[in-house]
Amino acid sequence: MYLVLGEKPSVALGYAKVLGAKKRQDGYLEGNGWLVSWCLGHLAEYVLPEEYDEKYRKWEFNDLPILPEEWRLAVAKDKKAQFAVLKKLLNRKDVDYVVNGCDAGREGELIFGRVYELSGSRLPVKRIWISSMEDTAIREGFDHLKDGAEYQNLYEAAVCRAKADWLIGMNATRAFTTKYFKRLVVGRVQTPTLAMLVERGGQIAHFQKEKYYNLHLDCDGLEVVKEKLFDAGEAKRIKEACEGGTATVESCVSTEKAVSPPKLYDLTTLQRESNRYFGYTAKETLDFTQSLYEKKLVTYPRTDSQYLTEDMEQTAGQAIAMACEKYGFSQVYPPEPDVKRTMDNSKVSDHHAIIPTAELKGYDLQELSKGEQDILRLIGVRLLCAGAHKHVYQETEITVSCAGEMFQAKGKAVLEMGWKAVEAAFRERLGAKSRKDGEERTIPAVTEGQTFHPVMASISEHFTTPPKPYSEDTLLSAMETAGNQAFDEETEKKGLGTPATRASIIEKLVSSGYAERKGKQIVATKDGADLISVLPEYLRSAAMTAEWENRLLRMEKGKIGSAEFLDGIVELIDRMLLECGELSVEEQNRFYPREQIGVCPVCGSPVYESKRNFFCGRRECSFALWKENRYLSGMRKVIDKKMAAELLKDGRTYVPDLYSQKKGRNFAAYLCMDTEDGKASFRLEFPKKKGKKK
Repeated sequence: MYLVLGEKPSVALGYAKVLGAKKRQDGYLEGNGWLVSWCLGHLAEYVLPEEYDEKYRKWEFNDLPILPEEWRLAVAKDKKAQFAVLKKLLNRKDVDYVVNGCDAGREGELIFGRVYELSGSRLPVKRIWISSMEDTAIREGFDHLKDGAEYQNLYEAAVCRAKADWLIGMNATRAFTTKYFKRLVVGRVQTPTLAMLVERGGQIAHFQKEKYYNLHLDCDGLEVVKEKLFDAGEAKRIKEACEGGTATVESCVSTEKAVSPPKLYDLTTLQRESNRYFGYTAKETLDFTQSLYEKKLVTYPRTDSQYLTEDMEQTAGQAIAMACEKYGFSQVYPPEPDVKRTMDNSKVSDHHAIIPTAELKGYDLQELSKGEQDILRLIGVRLLCAGAHKHVYQETEITVSCAGEMFQAKGKAVLEMGWKAVEAAFRERLGAKSRKDGEERTIPAVTEGQTFHPVMASISEHFTTPPKPYSEDTLLSAMETAGNQAFDEETEKKGLGTPATRASIIEKLVSSGYAERKGKQIVATKDGADLISVLPEYLRSAAMTAEWENRLLRMEKGKIGSAEFLDGIVELIDRMLLECGELSVEEQNRFYPREQIGVCPVCGSPVYESKRNFFCGRRECSFALWKENRYLSGMRKVIDKKMAAELLKDGRTYVPDLYSQKKGRNFAAYLCMDTEDGKASFRLEFPKKKGKKK
C-alpha cells in the first residue's frame, strides 16, 4: 500500500483518477493499492509568542527579543479534522512509503514537511515533481518518483523563510508598536514593498512641474522638432531666427531594425499583463491560473522561468498549432514558427514557462469563468507571439539645420509585422488601443543637402509630468527588479519575494490598511507612510530583503546552511532592538505628542506624564514623580497632573484632603518636594494658623 498527499482536494482527485483510487473514504480516496489524501494548503503554522510563555500575551519592549529555542507548530482549528485523517494515514502499518504530491516548489515542501513532522510518521518519503496536471504528466511523474531526501535543501530554505518572517514580524512589530504607542506591523518583505509605494507617493506629492517648449519647423511638409527648451526667451529667439529662413538637411539615415518576440510567461509577467489588459489583481490572476492548472489546461503557474526545456520542441510546436486554431489566428500566423527561440535549459530550474496543455484542444471554453477564459487566452496568445518571427521595420532619422540650430524627425516603416500581427489582432478583438511603437510614422523622402525656403517656425508649450502612481502591473515589475543595482551580474536571485508570494504581499498591505487601491492604482495610506517614516533603512531596504532571498536560493542549492541564515536574522533583530531602545522621548511621541507637565528640577529637561508617573524626558536622568508612592499611600493620596505641575514649578503644592489614619479624618497641608540626591523625596508643611483677634 502506498500513500500520496496532494496540496488541495482538486489535485488529490487528479492523482486518484490516474492511480485508480476510486473508493471514497472519510478524508481520502482508496484503490488499486493507493491511498490519496490532501493537506488543505498551509494546514499548520508556527504558534504565537504567548504559546511559548504567558508573559508574551502582554506586549512589553523589555521582553524582546522573542527567540524560540524549539519551534512549535499548531494546526488551524478549521483543519484539525483533516489533520487527524492525515496523521492516521501517515502512521498506518500497511503503508510502504508516502509520496509528497504538494505543489512542486518551496512552499509545497513546507506544507508537506509540517504535516509529516506533526504526524510523527517515520515512513520513507518520495517526491513527485511535475509541471502539469495532465494525466500523461501525472503518470510519468509517478513512474519516475524521486527520493524525498533530494529536496531536503529546498525544505530547509522553506523552513528558514518561515522562521525569518516570524522572527522579524513578531519582534519588529512589538518593538515599534510599544515604542511609538501605535500599532506598527513590520514584515520582512511587505515593508520594503510598502517603502516603494511611500517613496513614489512622496515623489508625486513634492513634484513641481516645469514648463518647457518644443520648437517646430515646417519644411514643406516635413516637420522637424527641437525638444525641451526650458528658457522661454531662448525658444522665442530661435523661433524668430528661423522664421522665413532656410533649412538644410544635414543627414538622412535609414536603418533596418528588428524587435524580437516576447518571452513566454513566468507568473510575474502574466500577472502584470493581466492587470494591464483586464485590471485583475495579482492574486486574482494567480487564483485563475491555479484553477486552470488544476483543470489541466495550463502548466504549473508558480514559475520564475520564461523558457521551455530543449526536449519540449515537439510539445511546444503542438501547443502553438492548437492555440492558433483554438483562438483563430491562422491567417496572421507564419506556417513555420521559430519554436527553438523559446527554449533554454540553462534558464529553467524547477519549472518551465507557463503554456497551454494539450487538454485545451477539446475543452469547451464556455465552461470556464470569464477570468479563467481571459487568462487562458493571454497564455495562448503569448505562446503564439513567442514562437512567431521578429517584427522588422525601417527607421529613418533626419537632422535639419536652421539658423545654427539642429532639429530632428523620425520616421518608421514596417517591413514585416512578425509577432506583432498576432498582438495587433488580439488587441483589436479586445477593443484595446494599438501600441504606439507598432505604428508606422511616415515622413516625406528627403536627401542630404536638400534645402527648404522659406520655413515656418512655431512653439508648443508643455509641462514636465510627475511619476505615475504604481499600478499592480508596475508594482510587480518594481518588486521583481528591486535591489538589482546592489548585486553583481552573477547573483542568482534578485527582487522582493518570489513569483509565488508577491500577490499575497500586496494583499497583506491592502488588508492591513497600509495601502489601498484606487482604480488600477495602488497607493500607500497615511498609516503606511507613518510606518515607513520610523523604520531604519535596513528594514525597509529592497536591496537587503532581496539579498535574503538570494541567500535562500543559495540554501536551496546547498551553498549555505540554515544556521548561518538564521544567525544573520537574529543579528538584524539585535541591531533593531538596540536602536529602538535609544529612541528619544520626543521621537517616541511623534504620533501622539505628549503634553509637557513641567521642567525636571534635576537636569532641566521636559517632564511628561505616563500611566504610572511623571518622568524626565532625558533618558540618562532617573528623576520621576510616581503617582502612587509609599509616602502618600498612608494618606490615601495620589499625585495628579495639577499637583505634579506645582511641585515642579514651586517645589510644593497645597493638598486639602490628606487623610490621617491616627485621627481618622482628613487634613490639609503643603506637600513639599526635595531632590538633593536626584530623586524626589517629600515632607509636609502645615499652614500657619492665623492669630486670634483681641
